[in-house]
Amino acid sequence: MIFSRFIKFSVIIFYLSSPLMSIAQTLPKGFVDVKEVIPNLRTDLRYYGTNNFIGKPIDGYEKPRCILTKEAAEALKKVQEDFEKLGFGLLVFDAYRPQRAVNQFMKWAEDPNDTKMKEQFYPNKDKSSLFKEDYIAKKSGHSRGSTVDVTIVSLKTGHILDLGSDFDLFDEKSSVNYKNITKNQRAIRLLLQRRMMKHGFKPYEKEWWHFTLENEPYPDTYFDFSIK
Repeated sequence: MIFSRFIKFSVIIFYLSSPLMSIAQTLPKGFVDVKEVIPNLRTDLRYYGTNNFIGKPIDGYEKPRCILTKEAAEALKKVQEDFEKLGFGLLVFDAYRPQRAVNQFMKWAEDPNDTKMKEQFYPNKDKSSLFKEDYIAKKSGHSRGSTVDVTIVSLKTGHILDLGSDFDLFDEKSSVNYKNITKNQRAIRLLLQRRMMKHGFKPYEKEWWHFTLENEPYPDTYFDFSIK
């Protein structure tokens, strides 16, 4: 009897610890965990934590996982490979974004009293102007699964290169063609832009870090599955 119970207990332990019983989220068809496609990719997924323009974890970001459509991840892999030849790599701030997160952004933008992160993320903007100037919208390309926010990082030191403004700074300084930055900052922006465009991504003029796969597989679909 004791031996029988031991066998049953062992089977249960094996079953729970088996790689086949992954506790990771099963993604919708067509989506992948980008780290599985690009093992050397670095991430700083800001909306999972508090270092973002709202100042708290964002709805739908239940795990710090970088999710994209398969096509976008494969294209990003080619960009990473290009940079690795130079001793650099990509660092991702955000990738797939659930629609519920966008809804939270909208709700936040409509509250004029919540400005605790203003100094860091929109010091030169009135919060009420963020809609009109297209920094925040009701729909985001991120929710279609083929948009990614990226920068460049040294593979050897982990140092993030200086591109002239911080991620998610709502300001003219963040625009792709902003001129009042150093020659080196401008050169690095162009380097990132050209490598991303080479492999099928198109930039967003207001944000140097924001790129969307030109031939995205779901151009009219806004997903809302949580990142788990």
